[in-house]
Amino acid sequence: MSKETAVYTHGHHESVLRSHTWRTAANSAAHLLGSLKPHMKVLDIGCGPGTITADLAELVPDGHVTGVDHAPGILDRARATADDRGLDNVTFAVADVHALEYADDTFCVVHAHQVLQHVGDPVQALREMYRVTRPGGLVAVRDSDYAAMTWYPPVPGMDDWLDLYRRVARANGGEPDAGRRLKSWALEAGLTDITASSSTWCYSTAEERAWWSGLWADRTVESAYAERATESGHATAGELDAVAAAWREWGRRDDAWFSVLHGEILCRKPA
Repeated sequence: MSKETAVYTHGHHESVLRSHTWRTAANSAAHLLGSLKPHMKVLDIGCGPGTITADLAELVPDGHVTGVDHAPGILDRARATADDRGLDNVTFAVADVHALEYADDTFCVVHAHQVLQHVGDPVQALREMYRVTRPGGLVAVRDSDYAAMTWYPPVPGMDDWLDLYRRVARANGGEPDAGRRLKSWALEAGLTDITASSSTWCYSTAEERAWWSGLWADRTVESAYAERATESGHATAGELDAVAAAWREWGRRDDAWFSVLHGEILCRKPA
């Protein structure tokens, strides 16, 4: 596997899209929203089903948003999301963040949410994002950090889930603990004006527990991640069943609580 190549660990099974379509600019890009202006031209990398992309388009009504993804199949879903909202200032295209087919200094904002953890060379990805950003513009990145995820109660099998996921993601060429590395990667990429922060998703109500545990239980046994875990020899089908059962047991607990830590960076390009 070349340095600039990585396999998207999750794939686009329904259990994955259940999570992706929940994401909004408010719950996934709050660190960026205060910097947006109505006229801005935005590039949203790794747009997936387009829910964040559509929110960004609504926030720049006099500007334009381009949503790109490495997986062509998901873009039909993104276009449908934009069409359903009646948006005419958003377009979608296939792109590789390691080699963006846009001219230097094209966009006011280049945004990526949960992308750098899945790419083969996050430093090169940041260089490309920075290259296509206009002087005075922003590169905005947010990624989760699996090793920093924490939960209660300590249901047997949940630690097995975390260990397994991190092994599979790294075997696919990614870095699941990306959140803590964003500032370091940005510095290595040559970016200088960097504001680093963090934020969380937290799941604790009965509805949230059922949703979060259910999507991870299903993902563990039904998605591309499950196939990659077994085909690469990281787990047997029986071990995946046990992890899924652990997720469902956790979700049934009234005292269950889960927090997902994210690292964030805003990098301004000198004017």
